Amino acid sequence: MKEDFSHLSNDERIRAENSILKMKLMLEKGAKFSEQKTPLPAEIEHEFLKHVIAFEKQLEDYKMVRVFEKIGKPDIFKAVAELSEDEFEAAWAELSNHMRNNGVTLDACSPNISSKELYRFTVEELFEKEIEDFSMPGMMYCFIYDEFYPDPVYDNGQAALHIISSILRRDLVEYLPHLRQKSVQLNERQPLTNEEFRWYINQFKQAYEDMGEIEFEQEDCSVNDKYSVVSGQYKLRVSLQTEYLHLQGQWTVEFEFDEELGFWYIFNVQIEGINF
Repeated sequence: MKEDFSHLSNDERIRAENSILKMKLMLEKGAKFSEQKTPLPAEIEHEFLKHVIAFEKQLEDYKMVRVFEKIGKPDIFKAVAELSEDEFEAAWAELSNHMRNNGVTLDACSPNISSKELYRFTVEELFEKEIEDFSMPGMMYCFIYDEFYPDPVYDNGQAALHIISSILRRDLVEYLPHLRQKSVQLNERQPLTNEEFRWYINQFKQAYEDMGEIEFEQEDCSVNDKYSVVSGQYKLRVSLQTEYLHLQGQWTVEFEFDEELGFWYIFNVQIEGINF
């Protein structure tokens, strides 16, 4: 039986309907709703609940479609062989814009990926990928090129810069995502566990009253099968009571590739001029 809310004000009617929608989701889908310190306006909550119910309905009836179908089976994008080298930038911009307008995006983390390669990957590979055929306002299917074709030169360079920055900045280190869990080396200290590695770094930081801004840069990165090394230079001014010290020198970060997990782990960090 349909509820009669004719005697309620518009805001009261919407809130009553929201309560019914919440009860429906709780009973049928096991949804849980908690009290909010600042409740949403009734109309915004109503739209949200309708989207949730519509999404749950699509989950029951969804089918798989190719990305090419999802974006409307466009026939305006040429094969790679039909484009000249100077046409790829504009062609990729047009293709990327078309996909975004149809709920699909492709981005790359590495700056080494060209417009030509993004275009080639999309029309030759991504078009054939299957995705769930959901249609919700604002919903996007987001792909990252690097997840299909990682760039270890870029990725390891970024990981090395992150760990050097973590070691040389003032904040204490709580977590290092790329560090091997055991048998790690820090200058002459080895073998260290992940926890011991962090302890020596934090002891170094706490020995100084202040640590200034870091100047550091990457100079080289090489990848050879399962081994990679990144190197660079750094400068850091630290203070000890009334004395200022200038630390500087070469740094290197060594990686090994874990084939089982498909991940590069740091196993050795060397920083000249620091006694950990």
